[in-house]
Amino acid sequence: MTQVFFHCSNTKKVFVDYNGAIVNDLTEARDRATRLVQSFTNDRSLEDWRDWVMHVNDDQGDELFVVPFTFVLGKSH
Repeated sequence: MTQVFFHCSNTKKVFVDYNGAIVNDLTEARDRATRLVQSFTNDRSLEDWRDWVMHVNDDQGDELFVVPFTFVLGKSH
């Protein structure tokens, strides 16, 4: 188990996750990241999220992976 942090950014803004979450493995971290992206985009529907990226970091600050919001949302038509 390890603590991971889910930071979000685009070219103009950054949302820093100060609390993080304890996960068992990278699969659980990926699933949580996907749910968080869905939550952001559902709760703040007026924002254009296509250029946002979620950075998933471990407790040492090392980036484990990134999740572009378009990966979860799909491309606009």
